Amino acid sequence: MADKAGACYILAVMLTPDPKYPELRRRRFRPIPVRMLVPNVITLLAICAGLTAIRLSMEGRMELAVAAIVFAAVLDGVDGRVARMIKGQSKFGAELDSLADFVNFGVAPGLMLYFWQLQELNNGGWIAAMVFAIAGGLRLARFNASIDDPNKPAFAANYFTGVPAPAGAILAMLPFYLAFLGVSKPPAMLTAAYTLLIAFLMVSRLPVFSGKTVRMRVPPEMVLPVFVSVVFFVALLIGYPWHILSIGSVLYLLSLPWGWKSYRDHERNAAAAAPPSATAEAAAPSTPAATFSPAASDTEDERPARLN
Repeated sequence: MADKAGACYILAVMLTPDPKYPELRRRRFRPIPVRMLVPNVITLLAICAGLTAIRLSMEGRMELAVAAIVFAAVLDGVDGRVARMIKGQSKFGAELDSLADFVNFGVAPGLMLYFWQLQELNNGGWIAAMVFAIAGGLRLARFNASIDDPNKPAFAANYFTGVPAPAGAILAMLPFYLAFLGVSKPPAMLTAAYTLLIAFLMVSRLPVFSGKTVRMRVPPEMVLPVFVSVVFFVALLIGYPWHILSIGSVLYLLSLPWGWKSYRDHERNAAAAAPPSATAEAAAPSTPAATFSPAASDTEDERPARLN
């Protein structure tokens, strides 16, 4: 008992701030502005949607499960823009956003496909679902690591490297949309092959047009028609969700070669416009001093404030 009392006394003395040394007083955390919390709340709602989709798929309610993933994709497109709009970016939000994308667009679609049909292939179906989930995680890790690459050309900011995770999840669920439209369920082997194809597109080096840097201005006389068009599209999506998602998925797959061709055209134009000295320097091998220079990731944290 004496030993315990002595230990408690020593601990109390250590934790009691000394008024003579104000710098040793306990640090108080500053209040966090509400604007920093709003994007994270949206991201947490997206995670809830993805986890709910997994539960709904286990219960056999596939239509609601697919709707939950689509809702999570909408929230994923909103949280980053809201963060930039209200200046609520944070490193915590960036990490949380990556976790949400892995759960919602990697784990959840893979499990949904497994519970729906891939389990007919036993271990083969589980491998296909697992490869898709891992491909989503690798795709996100590569995006986080290369977003601030100083060697990336300026035009590359308008392209993704590989199909982004949200688009990959929407594409992977194409067999669901067709089944909901009354199309007979494809063979399990075909579904597994399609799942692996989408996983390969996510981790590939294929340039995919993103449109993030495209700035469009609407003429004043076109404002009302644009509003009507947006309302019309939302009404179509609500009234005919599986038709719109099926058509959109097919059109997205067909647009991938166009994105690759556009990227190659930009590459050739940049190479033709570059001065000969710059071309020679780019082709020259690196010096030994550069070989032993420390990597940027070893000296500082280059993670972006917000990933979206």
